[in-house]
Amino acid sequence: MEDEEIEKKVIAYLKRKGFMQTELALQEELGRLSSSSHPDLPRTENGVARYHDGYSKLRSWAYSSLDLYKHELLRVLYPVFIHCFMDLVAAGHMQDARVFFRTFREDHDLMHLRDLQKLEGVLSPQHLEEMELARSLRHSKVNIKLCEYSYDLLLQYLQKTQALTMLGVINEHINFQVSPGQPTSISDDADVVSLIGSSQEIAKQINQKEIHWGLLEDSLEERSERTHSDSEKVEGENKEVDPEENKKRSVEGGKQGVPVKKLKKDKVVGTLGKNVRSETSTASMAPRVKAELTLPVMPAEAEQSILEDLRNRVQLSSLALPSVSFYTFVNTHNGLNCSAISHDGSLVAGGFSDSSLKVWDVSKIGQATKTFNMQGEGEAPQNEHLLGSDDGKRSYTLFQGHAGPVYSATFCPLGEFLLSSSSDSTIRLWSTKLNSNLVCYKGHNYPVWDVQFSPVGHYFASSSHDRTARVWSMDRIKPLRIMAGHLSDVDCIQWHPNCNYIATGSSDKTVRLWDVQSGECVRIFIGHRGMVLSLAMSPDGRYMASGDEDGTIMVWDLSSGRCVSPLMGHSSCVWTLAFSCEGTLLTSGSADCTVKLWDVTASMKPPRIDDNKTGGMSRLRLLKVLPTKSTPVYTLQFSRRNLLFAAGALNKC
Repeated sequence: MEDEEIEKKVIAYLKRKGFMQTELALQEELGRLSSSSHPDLPRTENGVARYHDGYSKLRSWAYSSLDLYKHELLRVLYPVFIHCFMDLVAAGHMQDARVFFRTFREDHDLMHLRDLQKLEGVLSPQHLEEMELARSLRHSKVNIKLCEYSYDLLLQYLQKTQALTMLGVINEHINFQVSPGQPTSISDDADVVSLIGSSQEIAKQINQKEIHWGLLEDSLEERSERTHSDSEKVEGENKEVDPEENKKRSVEGGKQGVPVKKLKKDKVVGTLGKNVRSETSTASMAPRVKAELTLPVMPAEAEQSILEDLRNRVQLSSLALPSVSFYTFVNTHNGLNCSAISHDGSLVAGGFSDSSLKVWDVSKIGQATKTFNMQGEGEAPQNEHLLGSDDGKRSYTLFQGHAGPVYSATFCPLGEFLLSSSSDSTIRLWSTKLNSNLVCYKGHNYPVWDVQFSPVGHYFASSSHDRTARVWSMDRIKPLRIMAGHLSDVDCIQWHPNCNYIATGSSDKTVRLWDVQSGECVRIFIGHRGMVLSLAMSPDGRYMASGDEDGTIMVWDLSSGRCVSPLMGHSSCVWTLAFSCEGTLLTSGSADCTVKLWDVTASMKPPRIDDNKTGGMSRLRLLKVLPTKSTPVYTLQFSRRNLLFAAGALNKC
């Protein structure tokens, strides 16, 4: 007690003399001393009450702050809350810790539900060391970004209230990154708090590695672009040579019954299409890189077919949105886990909980469903097909072989092979021509959540509950590479367009980019507040989109490893993402039964001064929402001609 009285008198003296910096330094030192011995602090009832009362007062002060700074100050509450709880647990005051946890957890349920559910299972001091999340939180600092004025407000509060317990927790577990100027916007919250400080430091080191995000040399897209530019030159020369002949043709077209308005409209659309192609074809401007993998030789017929698709590709933009073909699975009885669509949309696959894999031929579905009572789910521009209608005949091809629920399926680029992954920890390769299983790949130790063919076929990648991702080739039964580093399940996986990298999304709320050749992690993307469920790469390979269980989509720059733009709008899990072929649009499908179209070009532009004043929301441009009646969207995929395919299971609530 004598020491406390002396401390109070010294602080009162410094305050009276106006030595603010000295007073603050003394308080920080006292807080550091108290926090270093904090396991002994709550041994008395008075010590336990300090945590409850101190946090309660800090919470009331933060919520009553000015609106301009409130969202920044509220960021401090969550780390203080969990560390107060864990300090009480470490001191053996389990009952008081439970009361504290139940009293204040509602404030944080919305943003940190999964972490709180894990921490709720901490029932003894031993659990703090056994649980990976609790251990990482206790042995590292939280990085929080605040503007200078918000930081000063927080220091003044701690100084005036003599909240030594809270000051000790903050000093020990929080690292403030103070920036001059105005407070950051609320939409940037995901990028300003990182709960695992050590991971943040590791990410900074890893993200300094050089990556080559360009496209492969002499790719089919590059050949198509060259052909298109050559044809445009020829057209330009023809127009210059004989303008009178073109004029006569247009007059003859008008005489033959084609309305003049339609001719004008076609001319405008044609001009718009050319402008869009020259301005927004990001792939043509991307740098070229060499392949690190040995690429398979593509058959000449398949190559010609793909080039034909690329020549006839519809150019999309914010003014020219895609047509959508939606495949709805009916009568699934909640058994559908995943779906896949071939690149040309001719085949649709579904993976089921009864360990079966079913494949529908779309051309046969159209004929069979003419006699069915079709109930449209979408709007007028959306074509729909029902899969699984019971007419007494099997309208699909049944693939059986897995010994557990099928969680993922993917078609190879040419559609002749199909991969599926299951809870039985295996991956199976199927032939869509022979309708049989060709290979069973074993290597994972636990359920395989996702599997994806590479853009060139032959190679594929998988992700699993065993916290690893693996790269395989069709002709080898063992994996070529094993990528380990995630702290929890690897839920989704995606190839980079140049096949030199793969991206993985995890339940640890991070996304990682891996070098396929070396197996090393070259980027860590931190910012999501929930498990990452979906990934997509832009066609030029520069950007990546990731969607999480909270409905947030984040667009990342692979070069810098930073978030370019968060996209808010979904109210539930984002299960699938897809970029349009020229990279101007991003589509997202969600458990909230909607497909959303986003203007990616607007989101990736550098912010203007006006954007900063409005919180940057004008950059996050949602173009259109396509709702279904009651069908969560499982799969989205653009065909090579830019038709958007979607699939989901009708949910009869």
